[in-house]
Amino acid sequence: MSTTNILKHLANLEKHLAEEHPDNPVLTKAVHSFRKLDSVAQALGLLELNESYATYVTWWPMIAVLGTFSSGKSTFINSYLELPLQRTGNQAVDDKFTVICYSRHDEVKTLPGVALDADPRFPFYQISHNIDEIAETGPQRIDAYIQLKTCPSEKIRGKILIDSPGFDADNQRTSTLRLTQHIIDLSDLVLVFFDARHPEPGAMKDTLEYLVSATIHRPDANKFLYILNQIDVTAKEDNPEEVISAWQRSLAQSGLLAGRFYRIYDKDAAVPIDDPQVRERFEQKREEDLADISARMQQIEIERSYRIAAMLEQTANIIETQVVSKLEAALDRWRNQVFTLDGIILGLLVILTGAALTVTESWQLVEDCIAGISAGGVFPILSIVVLAGVFSYIHFAVRKNAARSVLKQLAAEHSHDHTSSKQIIRAFNKSTAGYRPMFLKKPAGWNTTNQRILAEVKEDANDYIQMLNDRFTDPSGHQEPEKIEQPAAEQA
Repeated sequence: MSTTNILKHLANLEKHLAEEHPDNPVLTKAVHSFRKLDSVAQALGLLELNESYATYVTWWPMIAVLGTFSSGKSTFINSYLELPLQRTGNQAVDDKFTVICYSRHDEVKTLPGVALDADPRFPFYQISHNIDEIAETGPQRIDAYIQLKTCPSEKIRGKILIDSPGFDADNQRTSTLRLTQHIIDLSDLVLVFFDARHPEPGAMKDTLEYLVSATIHRPDANKFLYILNQIDVTAKEDNPEEVISAWQRSLAQSGLLAGRFYRIYDKDAAVPIDDPQVRERFEQKREEDLADISARMQQIEIERSYRIAAMLEQTANIIETQVVSKLEAALDRWRNQVFTLDGIILGLLVILTGAALTVTESWQLVEDCIAGISAGGVFPILSIVVLAGVFSYIHFAVRKNAARSVLKQLAAEHSHDHTSSKQIIRAFNKSTAGYRPMFLKKPAGWNTTNQRILAEVKEDANDYIQMLNDRFTDPSGHQEPEKIEQPAAEQA
C-alpha cells in the first residue's frame, strides 16, 4: 500500500468513527495521535511510510470466542444473536476464523476474507501480507483462513464477534494458533469454551496450556472468561460437582489466576433433568452465568475506548523505554564487532606489508613514495587512494557481515513475536545503513523532536482517559446526568 493510500484509509477511519460515535470524540482524536506516533516510528524505521499503528487496533469493540471442537461455541453464538448463523455439530464444522458484524440487511451474508484484509477497522487488516509467514506449506489465499459474516441481530450492532476454529489437530494448526494469538491481543473480551461432556481435562492439556498458561502474565488477564459448556450432562452424575471441581483443578494447575469460571448449557439441546431440585439448581446457575457473560459482552464498547487510549500510551512507552534501548544495545554490539574486526584486518595488513617489504628488501620504495608525495607526485598519491579505497571496501564488508550477525541475535530474541521482530530488524537496518557514521550512538531518527512527540502522545492518551472518565463517571455527584452524555470538548 502506498503512502497516499494509508493516509486515505486513516482519513476514512476518522470519518467513520465521527459518524458512528458522534458522542465519543475520543476515538477520532485518537486517530490523530496515532499519526504522531507513526511519524516517530517511521523516523526510527519501525514502520514503513505506508504503515500505521492505527491499523494494529480494532476500532470496533471485539469479542473472541475460542475453544475446542464441539465445545458449543457456535451454538452459544447462535443463541446470543438469536439467529441460526453458525453451523453446529459434534465434529469440526468450520476450519476458518469467522468475523461476525452487524448489517441492516435482513439476510445473512458470507463474504470472502479479502473484505477484512482491506478495511482498517477490522482485526485482519492487511493480514495477507503475513500469510506467507503464517502458512505452513507455501503461499495460501487469505480466504482459506478467514471469512466475514453479516447479520441483522441488534446484539452485534457496533461490535465484532469472532468465532474461531477448534484447537484439535488440523492441517493448519500452527497457523491457527498464530492467528488466535493475534486475535487475543486485539480483543476486548475473550470467551474460552470447554466441553463438559469430556470430563477428562488432562486430555486437553495442550489447549489448557495455550489458552490458560499463556495468559496468566498478561496485564489484561481479566478479559478472559472460562466457560464450561454443556454442563447439563453432569446432572445425572452421582456427584456432578466433582466434574466441575476436576475442571477447576486443571485450570488452577495450568496457572489460572485471573478471569471468571462459568457453567452454562443450551436449554433447547439440554438432556432432561428429572430431579426437580437438581434441575432448578442447574437452571438458576445457568441463568446467573449467562446474564453475567451477556453483561460483560454489552459493556465492551466502554472498555474499547479505554483500550485504544491505553494502547497509545503503551506503544509510546514501549518505543521510548524498550525499543530504543534494545536498538542501542544492538548497535553497541555491532559497533564493537566492526571495530574489533577492522583492527584485526588493519593489523594483519600492516604486518603482511611489513613482512613483504622486509623479505624483498624494498624499504627504499617507502622512502621514494614519501619523497614523491613531498614533491607533489601523482602516482604515490593515487597509490594511497587505492589502498584507502581497498580498506574502505573491506570496512564496509565488515560492517555488513557484523550487522548480519547481530540481526540473527535480534531475530532469535524476538522469535515469539513476528511483528516486533520485523520492526526491530527494520529499525536496526536503518541505523546501520552505509551512509550513517559509526560514531553515532543513537538509533536513526531518535532525537529530541521525536522524544517530544512521544511525550505529547502520552499526554494525549492521559487526556483521552480523563475525557472518558468525565463521560462515564461522576465521583463528586455534582455533574448533571445529561451533561455526562455530552462530548467532553463541548463541556469544556
